[in-house]
Amino acid sequence: MSHDRPQPPDPAGDSACTVHRKRPTGGTRALLLHGLANSSSVWDALAAREAGGLDLWAAELPWGGGRSPAWAYGPHASRAVADALGQVPGGAGIVVAHSFSTVLLLELLGEELARGGDPFARHGIEGLVLVSPFYRRDPESFEYGVVGGMLENFRRTMDEGIRVVAGPRLDPSLRRDMAQRVCEQVGPYGYLSFFRSYLHTPWLRTDLITVPSLVVGGEEDFTAVPAESRALAADLPDARCRFIPGAGHFPMVEQADAFSAALGEFLDAIGCPAPAAVDQPA
Repeated sequence: MSHDRPQPPDPAGDSACTVHRKRPTGGTRALLLHGLANSSSVWDALAAREAGGLDLWAAELPWGGGRSPAWAYGPHASRAVADALGQVPGGAGIVVAHSFSTVLLLELLGEELARGGDPFARHGIEGLVLVSPFYRRDPESFEYGVVGGMLENFRRTMDEGIRVVAGPRLDPSLRRDMAQRVCEQVGPYGYLSFFRSYLHTPWLRTDLITVPSLVVGGEEDFTAVPAESRALAADLPDARCRFIPGAGHFPMVEQADAFSAALGEFLDAIGCPAPAAVDQPA
């Protein structure tokens, strides 16, 4: 008895994304890249604050919450990041990536740089802000036990994301059920795409990523732990590291004022111009 095999993954179709302007200002442009099973709404609290006067653009990426897992069937998830970078008029400016997207961004930039290209000039990238990144220097540090531990941490992180957005009034048992449903929507392909990217971080060409960078973590992050943020900042040629007290994996939501202030300090440090006046839409 024969059966029809599924068609091979279409990388172009699976990597489709959209970019929209989230907050217009006369300041430096910034592209916001959400993490796995999130959406551009994870940046809403930041958009309501000063954030150094950044002109904010947000991507809706294929690995967003409620999306089909088809993006993970092929090996080229980072193409969606390239697509998002190319959609910001005039260049991406400061690229702010969270969690899973930090790994894909560094992978994309490092691979092009290793081929002799210049993704910074091509995409108009002036700096990077890497929020709650996953990063390990040594492949031997991935012991067998990390497999089960990371899977449980993934469920806990989905629970945390729902908690920080919904607030304390949501019943904890309902929140756990919602987190489980999110994990089921991401599915094995989505989770394994993340985990493969994480396992590859010892080979990221961080030494080639020379633009000014800020690595931001939450002091209480149990999944992308502070030690990994410190290691990444140390391995980037021009980076500083900042931890937000009282925050876990979502510092831009949990401690939005402190996160916004950290962005403003970074922009001042790298000499980004103050925002000019801009006409707001009627």
